[in-house]
Amino acid sequence: MMGVMRAARLIKMVLLLQNRPSMTAAELAAELEVSERTVTRDALALSEAGVPVFSERGRAGGYRLVGGYRTRLTGLAKDEAEALFLSGLPGALRDMGLQDAASAARLKVSAALLPSLADAPGSAARRFHLDAPGWYQEPVTPELLPAVAEAVWDDRLLSARYRRGDGEEVERELEPYGLVLKAGVWYLCARAGSSYRTYRVERFTAVAVGGERFDRDPGFDLPVFWAERAAEFARSLLRAEVELLLTEAGARRLPHVTDRAAAGEALAAAVAEDGGRVRAVLRVESEEVAFAQLLSLGPEAEVVAPAALRARFAEAARGMAERYR
Repeated sequence: MMGVMRAARLIKMVLLLQNRPSMTAAELAAELEVSERTVTRDALALSEAGVPVFSERGRAGGYRLVGGYRTRLTGLAKDEAEALFLSGLPGALRDMGLQDAASAARLKVSAALLPSLADAPGSAARRFHLDAPGWYQEPVTPELLPAVAEAVWDDRLLSARYRRGDGEEVERELEPYGLVLKAGVWYLCARAGSSYRTYRVERFTAVAVGGERFDRDPGFDLPVFWAERAAEFARSLLRAEVELLLTEAGARRLPHVTDRAAAGEALAAAVAEDGGRVRAVLRVESEEVAFAQLLSLGPEAEVVAPAALRARFAEAARGMAERYR
């Protein structure tokens, strides 16, 4: 383990010196989190290994690489380079079957990738997007996820059987564009025919990765596509309306307790009332959800309609007054 740690530190030292004209022993020690004595030993070890590290003494002295030296670490395969840019997500890598590639990549990383690998960061971003807000949960890995991920990473056509929400199974020929991990649930964004759609990976009952590749649409942007679909889905859930009177503080806090987009729409169309309050109509998922969300605003919000919800708030207010009398 110590040998691996030292090897990683030596590589990092070379990369630091490649990116800067010169660094003092103190600067290197701070970056590498070691002592200046260790920096001196590491510089000597690099020099003995053929890396031209030059040491200059004096107040303006330090360490530098001679003659524009660049690392010659090679052998980083395409899948390793792409996996490297997801290496901060070990759980997702494991689920997609890319853990071994990421481990190999970390040992071979260099300051400058080969020209054929220069697109690795963009390639990873086009094929994987993590949407993990504060309510993120540990995902349950669908059994067929590795096969789906293989098709995504290699741009291969995917034949699949998919169980829809009503329980019916359908067959689909898909061009798999990207995977999204949202709140512990895996989704596949794919083109079916002429349209792009999203599929819950756990609902695939069978998949077969074809030998034929498809040509990716260079204009497809996975994060943008997902954001648009997620917004559409969120709007589709808002099937009820609540009329509110809000104080200035209530209006300011409304986006933090309910759907942000719905709150924005409600406040944009709000009408000023006497007494400094505004009247707004808020779209909500249900009266039950609205009660739980708006209760936290306390006296900063007054429900005007529907009548049943207003009565429920009045009852809650009486109960709170009695409790704290």
